[in-house]
Amino acid sequence: MTEFNVIYESLDEYGPLIVLDNKEVRILAFAENDEQSKLLKLTPHVPQHTYLQAMLLVLLFCQPKRVMILGLGGGGLIHALKHFDAGIKITAVELREQVIHLSKRFFQLPQSKKLTLINQDASVFLAENDHKKVDVIFADIYGAEGVDEAQLSLHFIALCSKNMKENGFLVLNCWKEHSQNLSLLSHLQIHFSDVRACLTGGGNWVIIASKQPQNKSVNELKSNAQMLSKKLDFQLDRSLTRFKMWL
Repeated sequence: MTEFNVIYESLDEYGPLIVLDNKEVRILAFAENDEQSKLLKLTPHVPQHTYLQAMLLVLLFCQPKRVMILGLGGGGLIHALKHFDAGIKITAVELREQVIHLSKRFFQLPQSKKLTLINQDASVFLAENDHKKVDVIFADIYGAEGVDEAQLSLHFIALCSKNMKENGFLVLNCWKEHSQNLSLLSHLQIHFSDVRACLTGGGNWVIIASKQPQNKSVNELKSNAQMLSKKLDFQLDRSLTRFKMWL
C-alpha cells in the first residue's frame, strides 16, 4: 500500500481505523497492510474484492425486497445492492461506531430512507428480533485478525435463520480454510436445505445457504448470470465457475 496516502487514522476500543487514498481508490483498513474495504471512486457500485462479487451470486436465486448486512465496512455491499435495485430496504448492523462514521465521510455511503444503520453487536441485534424478517442476510463480520468466529457458530446461524423469511438466504464470508470445517457445514444443514459455496481468487470461502431447495440448472444459472452481470456492471462468470454445492 506504499502508493497510497493515509488521509485518516484513529483508534477505538477494537483497534486502529485507517483510511488510505490515491487518485482512483479509497481503502478502509483495520491494521497495517490490511484491506477491509476498497472503493473505486468513479464506480463505487462495482465491488473491488472478489469475495463481495461472490456474495452477490445470491441474486441469481432471488430478487430481495428486504436485506440485512452484518458488518458494514466501507459499505461495498450497500453500493452494489442499491445500484442493482434502489428499492431494496437495507438494515446494516455495525459494531464500531467509527466505521459507520467513516463509511459516510469517506466511502460515499448512499443516503436513503430505505437504508437503516444500526450501531450494535450483530448477535445482540439478531437475538432481539425486533424487526421485520428479511429475504437475505449477508454476514461479513471481520476484524484486524480476520473473520469473527462467532459468525460460524451454531447459535449465530440459528439466530440468522430465525430472522429471515421461510424462503430466505444466508450469505457468509469466510476464509478458504473454512471449506474444511465440517462442523460449520453441519450447523448450516440444520437450518438450511441447500448449501453452496464459492472459493474466490482472493482466498475467501463464500457460502450461500437457502432455506428452500434450489433447482436451477447450470445453463439457467449461466443465463441468469449474464443478465445479472449487466445490471451489476461487472462480470460474475469467474465466481460462478467456482460456485458449487457444499456436501
